[in-house]
Amino acid sequence: MKAPDYISNVWKQFDNFPMETLTKAWRRQKAIELTQRTVTQMKEDREQYGNSGNCFDLAIWLLDAFDQQGIDAYPIGHNLNNEHAHAAVIALDEEGNRYLCDLGDQWLQPFQVEKSTDEWYGGFFPAAKVKAVKDGEQIVVHYVRPNEKSSRQSYSLERIERDLFWKAAEASQRSLKPNPLLECRVPYKQEMAHFEFYGWESFLSTTEGYLKKNHKKICKVG
Repeated sequence: MKAPDYISNVWKQFDNFPMETLTKAWRRQKAIELTQRTVTQMKEDREQYGNSGNCFDLAIWLLDAFDQQGIDAYPIGHNLNNEHAHAAVIALDEEGNRYLCDLGDQWLQPFQVEKSTDEWYGGFFPAAKVKAVKDGEQIVVHYVRPNEKSSRQSYSLERIERDLFWKAAEASQRSLKPNPLLECRVPYKQEMAHFEFYGWESFLSTTEGYLKKNHKKICKVG
């Protein structure tokens, strides 16, 4: 289920890139028009400020990196053009097998979605095992964590034309929710854990369990 090295090596360029909506809030505060940034602008912002962006930013940046290496890749997503939109990328190997590349949800590595299986796999998502059930051009990824808590995420594998994807990205940039969101992969003991900050609370998902901290007492809002 692992991707070949030529796909994984591109993915690894983004290992230290969090998914965050803070950049949108920062741009609005600076009275910068909330449009979709080009890859050039995102690179300049990261060089100067160390930020990255939301799932659309990361997908567009990853697509450009695949393009630079001559790897066939295309954007996918669901609930485009509304507040629940999510974006990811499909990369194809030389045999035509497709790999889900989801920097927005902070996967550890690309996951092959070509075959349906009831087998659970570790090492693809922080602190969870995953399996993908494919139905035509739809897949449902199931996650299970050490406390047996389960969740799932649906993806359409249909190729989205890039001009339409860019328009959806523009809509996402203009949508600013009241609570900032940040997700990243962080080293924790002998594993990579999943850190999330949302609603002034932080969560760390590990194979040892789920750690939660409330920041309202130490953060002044307003």
